Amino acid sequence: MRRLKFAMFGSGFWARYQLAGWRELPGAQCVALYNRTISKAQALAQEFEISATYNNPEELLDKEKLDFVDVVTDLDHHEVLVKMAADHKLPVVCQKPIAPTLFQAEGMVEACRSAGVPLLINENWRWQAPLRQLKRILDAGEIGKPFRARLDMISGFPVFRNQPFLRQLDRFILMDLGSHILDVARFLFGEATNLYCQTHSVHSDIKGEDVATVMLRMGVETTVVVEMAYAENPLERECFPQTLAFVEGDKGTVELGTDYWIKVTMASGTTTNRFPPPHYSWVNPAYEVVHSSIVACQTNLLQGLNGGSAETTGEDNLRTARLVFAAYESAAEGKAVAF
Repeated sequence: MRRLKFAMFGSGFWARYQLAGWRELPGAQCVALYNRTISKAQALAQEFEISATYNNPEELLDKEKLDFVDVVTDLDHHEVLVKMAADHKLPVVCQKPIAPTLFQAEGMVEACRSAGVPLLINENWRWQAPLRQLKRILDAGEIGKPFRARLDMISGFPVFRNQPFLRQLDRFILMDLGSHILDVARFLFGEATNLYCQTHSVHSDIKGEDVATVMLRMGVETTVVVEMAYAENPLERECFPQTLAFVEGDKGTVELGTDYWIKVTMASGTTTNRFPPPHYSWVNPAYEVVHSSIVACQTNLLQGLNGGSAETTGEDNLRTARLVFAAYESAAEGKAVAF
């Protein structure tokens, strides 16, 4: 497999970890960085020994010989950069959420389809080690047919400290975290037929919502409740950024608890095993399970870029985006949304 050369658009908080993830893979090499503030691109390029930096994306695309681009900018710039790459006939990896509106997301997918290039979404949450194991347990039928499940990401972690721009988002937790957790719901239980959502804004100094509860009917008659919160309320045991889960089936239950423990309970008793994430030296310990999943996700994306199959294509991620925007519609109108 030859090494694919790529450029990264964006040099913010997540770019550093995306680059570190790509560096774990011998099949990919970042050769150029773009950022509107060139000094930020230069600082990150020096850290990762990347020779070329730009503050003009068109100039970068005209000068560099690339196999794909990785878009890790803020959400409002995804559309123009993805379409720009498509115009240059370059495959695109784009950070989630794909776009600020469903119309824009659909347009991005269509632009890449018309250009004949892949659009892949860097949706790493479903690649977390304990969630992959939970999926294997469900697919193996160990607890039988799931009829009800709960996915929880409730945290007192000061998320605004590392990403202060989140305070200014008109749409926050459903767009930012919901894109992840609703994608996990699809990954585990299939497609939704309807949903109902309620939201709250507990922080007084943010524009968007920081608490959301979504109830979905999914797959073969499975009720799934997704609970998300960045209210920063104190918790007895903080487990950010782990996603906890409890699934009831007609033969037993499975629980994904704190510290990556999974318990499967049947009539015969309970089996308990721990599935921690792999360790990488560059991972921020506060984001361990999330940062480590970047490598598994990018391994799959690289497979897609080389002509194989990737899980999180643009077309697939549109289904997650539709859940996110339907959740906002439901919360605004106070009624369920059917698909």
